[in-house]
Amino acid sequence: MTTRIVELRRGILKKNDELAAGLRTRFNSCGLLVLNLVSSPGTGKTALLERTLRELRTRGAGVAALVGDLETDNDARRLAASGAPVRQINTHGICHLDAEMVGKHIGEWNTLDLANLDYLFIENVGNLVCPSSYDLGERIRVVLLSVTEGEDKPLKYPGLFNSADAAIVTKIDIAEPCGFNRELAINNINQIRPGIRIFETSARTGQGMEDWLDYLADQRQPAASLS
Repeated sequence: MTTRIVELRRGILKKNDELAAGLRTRFNSCGLLVLNLVSSPGTGKTALLERTLRELRTRGAGVAALVGDLETDNDARRLAASGAPVRQINTHGICHLDAEMVGKHIGEWNTLDLANLDYLFIENVGNLVCPSSYDLGERIRVVLLSVTEGEDKPLKYPGLFNSADAAIVTKIDIAEPCGFNRELAINNINQIRPGIRIFETSARTGQGMEDWLDYLADQRQPAASLS
């Protein structure tokens, strides 16, 4: 039975990787930078993304977002207030997004023209385990860590942090009252993923947002050159 489960899992991941590769080719042909945001629930992905969408739009960028949750469209409605196109993906009990879900919802999004976009953000389901195994066709995977979660999350969930291209420490404005040890958290992230780009942000105050937005602009240039 164990062998069959392993083989089934390998088959699922192989199919997902093939679908993700097709999505990546499609995204690259449009010069579209796709980012997959992953974290535990309550880390502040939606707040960060809400501010990111709004700020990018003021800079004249074409942005859109896919939002993954088990149920409700609360986050999608919240993000849509930024004026960006947003689409909800409800997984109905599945703890992660996969490439098939992403491809299906983009295909059904009749009002969306990928060629007119600069950035597509995928807000994954809040989970620190399963999303690390599923490629969504993104070029950049971003892991978020909130100051309310403690400094040892990277050590407890190394798979997710090791698979990320960038890390964001969120809610940095309340680090002190939370007793958050910034230096220890940064060291732990670097222990798992040496040299990873780390941002310290507050979606509420705007702290660190300029560095994050500049990083997105820098990463957008290679994406544009692929089209």
